[in-house]
Amino acid sequence: MAIDYGPLAVFFAVNFLTPGAPIARVIAATTAFIIATVAAMIVSKVKAGHISPMLWMSGALIIVFGGLTIYFHDQRFIQMKPTIIYTMFAAILLFGLLTGRPLLQSLLESAYPGLTAQGWHKLTRNWVVFFVFMALLNEFVWRYTLAAWGKDAGWNFWVGFKLWGAIPLTLIFAFANIPMLLKHGLQTGDKAVTDLPPEG
Repeated sequence: MAIDYGPLAVFFAVNFLTPGAPIARVIAATTAFIIATVAAMIVSKVKAGHISPMLWMSGALIIVFGGLTIYFHDQRFIQMKPTIIYTMFAAILLFGLLTGRPLLQSLLESAYPGLTAQGWHKLTRNWVVFFVFMALLNEFVWRYTLAAWGKDAGWNFWVGFKLWGAIPLTLIFAFANIPMLLKHGLQTGDKAVTDLPPEG
């Protein structure tokens, strides 16, 4: 979770602490986000011996859309990034469901020991629905606040939404699945439910 959420913590901290014009906060926070994401990927490689496919995908999109934000001085690129990540994960997991390939199981099996095939199917289905919901919610939040309040106020609200809305929603949803998972063989223990799909 530190690898997945550490870069976001850096992003929020730099955005909050950077003085000056709002665009300066956008650029500083986005730059710090990119650097922290690359650092998280390096730490994952050193500590775990590999970089998960989800971290590769989210890291690549952060670098690309963060780079576009910095180059064009346009916050909309980094605001669209979560929508694309959520949509990609939903599409990948849905593809796994339709083709009978337990893609989520291959990524998170160690976090859900003992889970049955039916449990993995239901968990995957639930995450697909959640990722679609989050993609739509992110689009609504950044587009509505930008149109209604302008760039500065819209950016501030979106950053607040990421911190106080998107992250808690992801954690609440993950833990809301636990009763269902327990009915399908989930073993509780030190390593159970310690990993989550990344927050966009």
